[in-house]
Amino acid sequence: MPKSKSPQDLSVDELRWLLVEKRRAARQERLEKYRRTGRVVTVASDLETENLDSWRTGTLTEEETAPKPRSRGKRILDGFLLLIEISAVIGFIFILFNGLSVIQELNREVVAVLEQPTLTPTPLIMAVVLPSGHIPPDSPGGTRFNEAEIPDHLRPLVQSLYNVPVPTPGPEQAVRLQLPGINVDAPIVQGDGWEQLKKGVGQHLGSANPGEWGNLVLSAHNDIFGEIFRDLDRLVPGDLVIVFTNQRSYTYIVVDTKIVQPTAVEVMAPAAQPTVTLISCYPYLKDNMRIVVIARLQVSG
Repeated sequence: MPKSKSPQDLSVDELRWLLVEKRRAARQERLEKYRRTGRVVTVASDLETENLDSWRTGTLTEEETAPKPRSRGKRILDGFLLLIEISAVIGFIFILFNGLSVIQELNREVVAVLEQPTLTPTPLIMAVVLPSGHIPPDSPGGTRFNEAEIPDHLRPLVQSLYNVPVPTPGPEQAVRLQLPGINVDAPIVQGDGWEQLKKGVGQHLGSANPGEWGNLVLSAHNDIFGEIFRDLDRLVPGDLVIVFTNQRSYTYIVVDTKIVQPTAVEVMAPAAQPTVTLISCYPYLKDNMRIVVIARLQVSG
């Protein structure tokens, strides 16, 4: 009979086999006790003898190595969790693309704000008659604004324009006018109403500033308040019109002179190139027409 080994001398597999064998013997003893007392209990053995041999040899049977099938409830739960994960991924992708769309839209709006189109002067068709109209100073009752030039149905509109506030001049707006050909050197004020033209040459509100593309409209009286434009009809093509701002001066060259009706407001319309238009009543001490002198910006060579 082989000599018994102490537990310290046994291998792991041998100790495991002894433990399983001991559990099996104890189970068999309990079954015998239940049979002797008249109770019948069917108990499936946890481990067959051939399995004990596999414990001893350290190998497992094919049945033991095969994966155990999951219960139906666990499969349903796993499927539900998988569905939640897929939904979360789809939701994240949707939020990501939606966020990118919002960012792109904001970028387009910012670009649209930064790329403002070039502003054009306010259309001058609001004018009903050309500025500087007045009753001659030698008329009975003295000089005054000539309302007879304005059609009756348009007089309320003209009166409402009197109340338009005059903006504070900016650094790019005209401040002085020189006409060397007729010895004129006069200040320019904003607005060409009755009160503004008492102070000098008036720039029509909304017309272009000096040097800008468009029509700079300047007007003054010919026989009252200094008679600034009395000799406007003496200007000829080639004469200079010099307009000053607080920063620099601009030189225009006279190209045309015309006599028009007081209602010929089309001469105040925006121009396709830098232009200055000088307007005054005509002829001297009659003032029933207008003289218009047109000059173009001198291009430095």
